[in-house]
Amino acid sequence: MAGTLSAPVLSRRFVARVQRDQFERQQQVEERRWTREREVAELDRRRGCYISVNAAFRQYRTHLMNFLWLVHKDEVTPEAREVVEEARHVQHAAFAEAQMIASPAVLVELDGMMMALSESYRRTMCLEEGNPDQDGSFDDIRMDIRQPWRRWEGMRDVMRSDLGVGEPS
Repeated sequence: MAGTLSAPVLSRRFVARVQRDQFERQQQVEERRWTREREVAELDRRRGCYISVNAAFRQYRTHLMNFLWLVHKDEVTPEAREVVEEARHVQHAAFAEAQMIASPAVLVELDGMMMALSESYRRTMCLEEGNPDQDGSFDDIRMDIRQPWRRWEGMRDVMRSDLGVGEPS
């Protein structure tokens, strides 16, 4: 008689436990899916940021080198100055975005590139204004602008590693 009376109670408890376990498994699956979607979105965001900052640095370096050649040939125009300034502003904006998104390892590389290009810009402008640094000749500055290019592979490798892409060069 006790078995007959307790069977419905035990059956409900068993069903409730099975439903609770099933619900917890569904919650775990949903949480893992949400986490994975968030990781993928973050990876896409970093990838887009790294592409933008890489392109902006390259473009700025190219325009700075072109401007240096114009300074050397004494052919600087307001338009040429505007082009290098626009590239510089684009680079600063991309760098600012990267400061909010990039990993610490990537930021170390970007900071080094930013400092090198900023110094080359400063020296180029001093040369253009007729007030060059002691080691601010055209050839010295040209070598300085080329120097960051050697760091590019390291910066790119750190970015690729941060994204989990490929083998280092």
